Amino acid sequence: MKPIIAPSMLSADFCHLKDDILMVNESKADWFHLDIMDGLFVPNYSFGMPVIKAIASAAEKPLDVHLMIVQPERYIAEFKKAGADLLTVHWEACTHLHRTVHQIKAEDMLAGVALNPHTPVSFLEDIIQDLDMVLVMSVNPGFGGQKFIEQSLKKIEKLRELIIKSGSQALIEVDGGVDADTAPKLVKAGADVLVAGNYVFKADNPLERIETLKKAGSRKK
Repeated sequence: MKPIIAPSMLSADFCHLKDDILMVNESKADWFHLDIMDGLFVPNYSFGMPVIKAIASAAEKPLDVHLMIVQPERYIAEFKKAGADLLTVHWEACTHLHRTVHQIKAEDMLAGVALNPHTPVSFLEDIIQDLDMVLVMSVNPGFGGQKFIEQSLKKIEKLRELIIKSGSQALIEVDGGVDADTAPKLVKAGADVLVAGNYVFKADNPLERIETLKKAGSRKK
């Protein structure tokens, strides 16, 4: 099974955003990945509803929205209205995670939970069957271009074991340091979805880079 590729729009050229959206539409990528940061949960800001709506208006592929914000439950309905198809919240940001996950599902979106590098996979044991996706952060969230954390590979393997054991259908997404070198290792470890920012958008030929990730490898479930 070829991995799902989700280029991270945080690394796009915002002076020519529509051009980058059209490039992803034409590419072999599967989703648009949108990172939303509030300057509180992570030490950085990104973009909000107006930009999401603008991307949604031109995108021909699903919007995979990753919330790096505090109290994400306050904005779930608004993200749906803006165009989100899949909404991921952080385990570390949710006091009542089960409630938040089901709020997302009630808005007819797929629900994901993200884990920071220090957060154990075991913390998801009681909710894994409710999830459509788990996002493993393979860098510390908040900034692009960071070095891949090698321990993430073992974490993905543990997560795959938990998913199989529980009977969950959750996909495993990985964000951080994804490139031609790490992508095959991630797929082998159990990743289903690869998020890539600088590796795609800073390249001379982004279409070729996306195709390289798409060919990263295959894994039998």
